[in-house]
Amino acid sequence: MTGRIVAHSRPAPVVGLTVLRLSRIAPRMTRMVAGGPGLARLRPSPFTDSYLRIVIPQPGVHYPADFDLRQICAELPRADWPRTRTYTVRALDPVAGELVIDFVNHGRPGLVPPWLAALRPGDRVFVGDLRGRYRPDGAADWHLLAGDLVALPAIAATLEAMAPGTRATVLVEVADVADELPLRTAADVEIRWVHRAGGGSLTQAVRSLTFAPGVVQAFVHGEGGAIQDLRRHLLGERGMTRDLLSISGYWHHGLNDEQWRAAKAVAAAGEERRSPRGNLPTPILNA
Repeated sequence: MTGRIVAHSRPAPVVGLTVLRLSRIAPRMTRMVAGGPGLARLRPSPFTDSYLRIVIPQPGVHYPADFDLRQICAELPRADWPRTRTYTVRALDPVAGELVIDFVNHGRPGLVPPWLAALRPGDRVFVGDLRGRYRPDGAADWHLLAGDLVALPAIAATLEAMAPGTRATVLVEVADVADELPLRTAADVEIRWVHRAGGGSLTQAVRSLTFAPGVVQAFVHGEGGAIQDLRRHLLGERGMTRDLLSISGYWHHGLNDEQWRAAKAVAAAGEERRSPRGNLPTPILNA
């Protein structure tokens, strides 16, 4: 393919950053730290589940340092359009000049694994659309944070944001003890690691949990099938209200990224018609 260069002079929502460090922090999780002058254009979010799009260039197509994705799609043939994936922001530190994103490898083919495997310090990465939906509400009596390895970056960021005296129960499903990561918090937290190798599951852990008295706010995210079951359980059997429940499937067994994104778009349209703000599925992939 012949390389194309797109001229662009206007401010754009997609910015170019430089990869500073790459490290394997768990058997199936790789951490990328990126920075550079473009980082100043990403404003820290008040949400603890902040997420952004990673824009992956097509081979042989050259994009400017900062560009408008809409203009790219308007000016170039579809075959030259970059592809996007949405990821949780593990941390954004304007003072240190670092953006941290943790990538989970599910062990299946896809767009991101080969792109990530080829990435090296000094390479350019394109990001944009920093958003979020959830943050812990201090008015709740206690908090439930439940998810799998893909939800762990948001859970970790939430724990770090919790004030002393906040009560929370954390349930994280991982393959085994090797996937457990250190979690820092000033809150009063009980952390339970659920090992699939030992027969455990997130759905089982949430269903068997004894809820503390008082109002609970919950953040529950992970594999789509498990999340569908837990949504019914928490809203129907536990009697939670939608305004205190942030819940969505970040990925789905048996579906590739495009198929899952399409399914989530259909689900989001239906959810928007019947749910208050704050409960729409969040299109995070992290894989």
